[in-house]
Parts: sequence; structure tokens; C-alpha cells
Amino acid sequence: MTVRTARRPRGPRPAGDGPAAGFDRRLVAPMVLGSILNPVNSSMLAVALVPIGAAFGTPLSQTVWLVSALYLATAVGQPVVGRLVDMHGPRRLYLAGTALVGSAGLLGALAPSLGVLITARVLLGLGTCAAYPAAMHLIRSESARTGSDGPSSVLSALSIANQTTAVIGPSLGGLLIGLGGWRAVFTVNVPLSLACLVLGTLRLPHRPAEERGPQARKAAPVDVAGMALFAAMLTALMLFLMDPRPAHWYLPVLTAVAATGFALRELRVAQPFVDLRVLGGNLPLLATFLRQVLTCTTGYTFMYGFTQWLEQGRGLHASAAGLVLLPMSLAAVTATAITGRRQEMYGKLLVGSLAQIAACALLLAVHPGSPLWLLAAAAVLVGIPQGLNGLANQNALYHQADPARIGSSAGLLRTFTYLGAMSASAADAAFFPHRADTPGLHRLALFMLGTSVVLLTAVLPDRSLRRTTAVAPHGR
Repeated sequence: MTVRTARRPRGPRPAGDGPAAGFDRRLVAPMVLGSILNPVNSSMLAVALVPIGAAFGTPLSQTVWLVSALYLATAVGQPVVGRLVDMHGPRRLYLAGTALVGSAGLLGALAPSLGVLITARVLLGLGTCAAYPAAMHLIRSESARTGSDGPSSVLSALSIANQTTAVIGPSLGGLLIGLGGWRAVFTVNVPLSLACLVLGTLRLPHRPAEERGPQARKAAPVDVAGMALFAAMLTALMLFLMDPRPAHWYLPVLTAVAATGFALRELRVAQPFVDLRVLGGNLPLLATFLRQVLTCTTGYTFMYGFTQWLEQGRGLHASAAGLVLLPMSLAAVTATAITGRRQEMYGKLLVGSLAQIAACALLLAVHPGSPLWLLAAAAVLVGIPQGLNGLANQNALYHQADPARIGSSAGLLRTFTYLGAMSASAADAAFFPHRADTPGLHRLALFMLGTSVVLLTAVLPDRSLRRTTAVAPHGR
């Protein structure tokens, strides 16, 4: 590798250029480290809910807001920040976001009450919004600079980092709790944030306005009204998903009103926040978002529901519960590492969907006296789709999205990730109203089984997944 700087954007590689014009590998470290902040904070908390509830004397129905708060902030913030990344470049938003992560981690570590802790989780959600859209934007811009298609090794590294961090999180959280109590789950964000700030400052490219080209300058106006309506729509929807009951009938109504206003606005404005005409004509990308919702609904339902059952139904300590989930982490790492360099998507999704169905069926046989090997087997089966499906959906998005909106599309993918997570949170609350017992786990398994069957049904007829290159209507 002979590229010496990432600070001055360069044009596409001329034909015949040598390897010096290849992907700038100095960008990989800040991209990967920044992008894991969101999944690691999502998953570490799975083993901390019970200790936090005990520390503040609050039931699971209240501590679950720690999960929901981050998901809500992230789901609303990701596409907004992603659009800003598309318009203004990744550097400033990456640095601002990771700085906020460190501040939120410190606030959580010192929180005197559950309310302050929830505030810290909201700030964590907002702070972690920038890194993943920034990473996808950098990969796309480097691809344009070098004149090559997306480097599979870099996309694979990003997917491995995100998918495996998400499933390693419970084990890491259990270790941190064993070493320093539940507050360590928040404290760990401070050194992670500092590392991101150093790497981002040194390696991410500057993009002055004059270097972004006429297209970027033309897109400078921000669709504030569209963003506000989008945020209102998602907030109302996700608040209802967090606590779906008849008394909250007004939330779906607000969702519908905001959605109507959002659609009317985006169809009329010259520079929309979300180009609904382009998105509506890109059916493969919409299918990718649907698969992401279904995959994450099952994955997050298992991660939080099964972990709580291990602690309350099986009687394991938080650190021991984290160890039981370690095979899930190893399975996800192995699945992603083996298949990461292959761009093929259909096979990954097919195998992942079938493994998810098998895992849910196995959970129906689990009870408090089940041997640890059976619990570990269920974790392995869930880990396989965590590795395969996430990688396939990320690769699909890269090839299907409009290159000029890769950041906002990546943000939308994360939004659909957390729509699935919020559905999982609602399912956990519905099936574990007071305590994570075995009958509730079996009802949860049936819910996950149904979701997994729908996912398989969505994968089987999708012929666009059999092609490894662009399927979006942008001529790629």
C-alpha cells in the first residue's frame, strides 16, 4: 500500500493506474471502531438489566426503557445523520458523534437514578448514529475514486465488526459487570470514544465545500420539515411498539398523520430528505429493509428474552449468562469470516433463515433443567443467521442504494434494524410481564418462529438476490 494520505479527496482512478490508487486502508480502523459503538451498546445491556433493576429497585417493565431509549434515538437519528453525511461529508459528523458517546458513557457511569441513566442511553443512541453511515459513505467514495466496485474485504470487515460485536456484547457485558459492576457497561464508552476521536482526527478526509463538487453544493439545503415529520412519525410508532395497549390508541393515529404529512412533503420538495419516488421504484432495496426488520426482530428477541430467562428462569449470574451466549458470538464470527469475501447473497439468507427457524424450534424444548449443551446449541443456531443475514443485507444495500444517498440509505437500514429491535422489546415485555419464566420463553419462541417463517417466505422468491451486482434502477 503506497497511498500516504486520506486528507485530500482524489478523482476516480484512471485506467491503467497501479496499485497505489487502491482503497486507502488507513480508513478501515476508524470506520470499524466507530461503527461498533452502536451494536456494542445495544447488546451489552442485555445482561445488565437485572443488576440495574436491583440497584434502583425497579421492575423489568421500567428498566426495559433503557433498551427502548437507545433504539428510539437511533432509529430516528440514523437516517437524519446519514443524510447530513451525504451532504457534508463524514468527518465532522463522525467526530461530533463519537465525542457525544464518551460524554454519555460518563453520564451513565455516574447516574444517580434510572431517569438519568435513560437520558444517558438516549445520548448514546444519538452519538452512535454517525459512524455507520460515515463508513458506508467512505467505502462508496473510495470505490468511486479508485474506479473499482466495493471492496469485498472492507465490506466484510465492517459486517464482521458489527455483527460479531452485537453478539459478543452480552459476553463482554457479563465480563465487565463481573469486574466492575453494571456501571462498567457505561464507563467502557469513554476509552472507546477517545480512540475513535484520535483515529478520526488523524485519518478521516477533510472535505471543504469547494472540494465537494457542484452536486453537493446544489444539495446543500436541508429538508428540516421532512426530517421533523419523519422523526414525529417514527417516535409515535416506536412509543406504541414499546407499550402497545388500547389506552395508547392515539399513537397509531399520530403515526398515520405524520406519515401522510411526510409523504406529501417529500413528494413535493425539490431536495427531499428521503426521495420516495426513487425509493418506491427500488423494490429490491425495500425488500432488503423488510428482511432486516424480520431478521432483527428474531435476533433481538432472543438476545434479550433468552438472556433474561437465563438469569431469572435458569438462575444464572449475569456473567454466567454472558458465557452461555458466547457460542452465539463464535458462530456469528465463524459464519461471517467464512462467507465474508463472497458477494453472493441468496445462499447466505437462505441458510440463515433456516438456522433461525431451527433455533426457535429448539427453544420450545428448553426448560429450567435443560443441560448447558442444549442452551449452547440454541445460541449457536441463532449466531449463524446473525452472521449471515446481516452481511447479506449490508452487501445488498451497497449494491442497491443510490450512490448519492448511500449514507442516508445506510441510516435507513439501521432504522429498520431498530424497528425490529423495538418489536422485540415489545414482545419481551408482552411475554415476560412480571418475570422471565419458562412458559413465557416458549410463547416468545413461537413468536420468533412465526417471524422466521415470514423471513424465509420473503427470501425464497426474491430473484434479485441471486445477482451479486447492482439491482437498483441507477444503472449500476
